[in-house]
Amino acid sequence: MSEASRIPPRSGVAFELAKGERLVVIDPDGCQVSDLLAFNRHDLREVLSNGRTLDYEETIRLTTGNRLWSNRSRVLLTIEADDVGSHDFLLTPCSEHTFRHFYPDKPVHRGCFGNLAEALAPWGVEPDSIPVAFNCFMNVPVAADGKIAVLPPPSKAGDSVTFRAEEDLVIGLTACSAYASNGGSFKPIDYRIVR
Repeated sequence: MSEASRIPPRSGVAFELAKGERLVVIDPDGCQVSDLLAFNRHDLREVLSNGRTLDYEETIRLTTGNRLWSNRSRVLLTIEADDVGSHDFLLTPCSEHTFRHFYPDKPVHRGCFGNLAEALAPWGVEPDSIPVAFNCFMNVPVAADGKIAVLPPPSKAGDSVTFRAEEDLVIGLTACSAYASNGGSFKPIDYRIVR
């Protein structure tokens, strides 16, 4: 098994993941979120779709056994293992605009959106092509009246979620930058590719 790589707090990376390989996303210290994107490596216009996924999987509580679908109605990733069972696929990656909107008294950060845009640029992914991310470990409860909240993640140190690539992919992955997403403490994210 390969050694884990570390994403420093408030940053992001991108890399290729071949069909059949597994991506293990690890919360090394607990209470941190990681935004995950997936693009078809052979045609970057095919990208992870929260709308297709929530429709076809018939749930907003995605966990072991659920699949993550593309905008072309094809499965890009399957969740093979999940220590936490709490992830979000409703909210967009945090950005400079997010910080100005929700945290007007705090320093502005480019957020996961800016980090993903920079990390994915070498593959030709433009900022306008960045969709809603699958937010690993993020805790976004939906109340009976439809109101949503962002609460600290329930993940503990060492918890992980494992995805199997169903196509050749380009992956974007972050250690989230938003205050609410991680209880106000910015921490790293680890990941491992299992071939």
